[in-house]
Parts: sequence; C-alpha cells; structure tokens
Amino acid sequence: MTDLSGQHALITGGGTGVGAAIARSLADAGAAVTLAGRRTGPIEALAAELPKAQAIACDVTDEASVDALFTKAAQGFGAPGIVIANAGTAESAPLGKTDLAGWDRMIAVNLTGSFLTARAALGPMRKAKAGRLIFVASTAGLKGYAYVAPYCAAKHGTVGLMRALAQETAREGITVNAVCPGFTETPMLEDSIRNIMAKTGRDEAAARAELTKINPQNRFIQPSEVAATILWLCAPEAAGVTGQAIAVAGGEV
Repeated sequence: MTDLSGQHALITGGGTGVGAAIARSLADAGAAVTLAGRRTGPIEALAAELPKAQAIACDVTDEASVDALFTKAAQGFGAPGIVIANAGTAESAPLGKTDLAGWDRMIAVNLTGSFLTARAALGPMRKAKAGRLIFVASTAGLKGYAYVAPYCAAKHGTVGLMRALAQETAREGITVNAVCPGFTETPMLEDSIRNIMAKTGRDEAAARAELTKINPQNRFIQPSEVAATILWLCAPEAAGVTGQAIAVAGGEV
C-alpha cells in the first residue's frame, strides 16, 4: 500500500463527490489533508471524520482567496507537497444559447481556478524540490460533447496547462498530471440527469441510460476509482509519470 505518512495533501472542491473520495483515500494512506471549498459545511463535516484534516473556505476563482488558502494550509500542516486541483462545475446549453456570463463561469471555475491553484502550489514545491500536482479534468478535456462547449473548452485548457507545466517542472522533482474521469456517480452527475429529465421528459432510468451508454462498460465511474488513480500518482513508484492525461472512463475514447 502507498504510504503518505508525513505528507500534506491539499484538495480543492474537497467536500463532496470525487474530492471527498480523494480526501478519504489520501488520509487512509497517512497524509494530513487540507480540504478547500466555497461551502464550509461539507468540508468541515468531512474534516471531522478524518484523522488529521483541516477545512479552509476558498473560492478558486479569486486570486487572493487561493493565496490565502495556501498560507493558512501551511500554518496548519506545513506546505502541501501534494495538491489536487479538483474544484469544478458544469452547465449545459447549446452554444448559441450560451451567454457570455455562462462562458465566463465555466472558464473561471474549471480553468482559471486550476491555474491559480497550480501557481500557488509551485513555489513551495520548487523550494522542496518535490511535489505532486494533479488536475482533475474530464474526458471533456480529451474529446467533445454536445451542449457543454464552454465546459469542454475549459477542460481542454486544463489538460493543456498540465502538459505545459509538466515540461517546466520535469527536472525539479515535481510531477504534473491530469486524471480525466468519464461520467462519474457524483452530485454533478445527478444535476445532469435532472437536466436531461427536465428538457426531454424522460424518466430517471432513461436519463441515466442515456449517459451510461457513452461508457463502453455501460456504467458510471465511481469516485473511488478516480481516487485510486490519484493515490497511485502520489506514490514513489509514479515518479516517472508526468505530463499525462489519464482517462478513467471504461474505454471511452
């Protein structure tokens, strides 16, 4: 088993869904965990369950908020050597009906938030000459889906950011990767299912089937599967893995 004892992992969007699964996985491996999120309730509740964890409110779209997050996190457990840029959100609409405010929301949370998180993480990692920086992207960063063009654009940008940063840091003891889940059983997925039901009149079973058929395994990915991939990327054995966009998607291409 991967032993992360003595390490500090910071996870944005860490209170629910994939972020919560990542937090539990890294905590089980021995890491101290900082949970960041806009809503304090979920991150504080999860932090109370974990053996060594702290919850810090943060809006990843706000530069000062992200910088303050890393300062406060270091005061609690030292500078984080593992940073998971997981915060994200999705909205659905045809591009012709997407206004500029909707575009800006998708870019701000999913791409600018990743940039600000990565930039804040880099200084301490470079000083330590070690670090694991992992973006939770999406298969939407590897291909296109109809009706979520701004989200796809943001996630493609995140994958590009990861690849560029991996080249910058390859000789500094830092690895930079992205994990790209397919449709995953999370609150965000439930929102998508409700949206399909509202717009098409289908029942829940039909709406779920519409999405599961995209996965060749005909199922949804579980948050624990994404967390297991991230745990592996944090292991010493993954030191040679950098600049990779790893799909966890049941064979979806």
